[in-house]
Amino acid sequence: MPAAARHRRIFLPVLGAMVLLAWITLWLWARSPYGRYLDHGDALSSGPGAGLCRAIPGGSPVLQALLYALSWTLMIMAMMLPTTLSLFGVVERIVAGRPDRLRVLCLLSIGYVAVWSAFGLLAHGLHTLLLDGVARLPAMLGNGWLIGAATLALAGAFQFSKLKYRCLEQCRAPLGFVIGHWRGRAAGREAFVLGLHHGLFCVGCCWALMLLMFVVGAGSLGWMLVLACVMAVEKNIAWGQRLSAPLGAALLVWSALLVAAHA
Repeated sequence: MPAAARHRRIFLPVLGAMVLLAWITLWLWARSPYGRYLDHGDALSSGPGAGLCRAIPGGSPVLQALLYALSWTLMIMAMMLPTTLSLFGVVERIVAGRPDRLRVLCLLSIGYVAVWSAFGLLAHGLHTLLLDGVARLPAMLGNGWLIGAATLALAGAFQFSKLKYRCLEQCRAPLGFVIGHWRGRAAGREAFVLGLHHGLFCVGCCWALMLLMFVVGAGSLGWMLVLACVMAVEKNIAWGQRLSAPLGAALLVWSALLVAAHA
């Protein structure tokens, strides 16, 4: 069997194994004594995390950011890499005859994950500032549900936006996307940039849905799996694009019901 053919049979299963490992790691983490660190609230006020915070100058924000970066990266590997298997399949076929094909594919995945990691750190920072601001407003005490309702409404409304569909179209057509960005002259650099560009479109398509993890909790593996399946269907299934509008309507209804329940 030619080496290229063997490689085509190896890389995607390895990528699938990495995704499965990410899910297993998150599952074990959520059920361990350290599972509370997935939610990044006041989890560092006690236990081993509190000891590290006292030992490190400015340790609380630093340790919180590190824990968040780790958990978010695992979430991206678990939730988003499966939605890009078609992209990896296209690039794998293009570079099948190259001696550096494994390096190219690794750089593609690093570029993709880097964009989502940057988005996650930005979202974490804004979320922390929002919670700090809410804590300073007496009128918001006991009304934290407003943040959840607003996030649900934002995610629902975004499902009907032109930006959502423009980015979704790029995610659903990996062959055209790769042809438009791949020249093959500097394969490693081009693969990394390709991963960055595709990651940007992926973030543009799914950022609002990923914000829902701040509502249901980063440690909620059930909701994580639901969102991962929804985004995978939107991107990879022939009729997936028709799911966007009903999902948006459902999120808007959920937000309205949450407001009505607290009115």
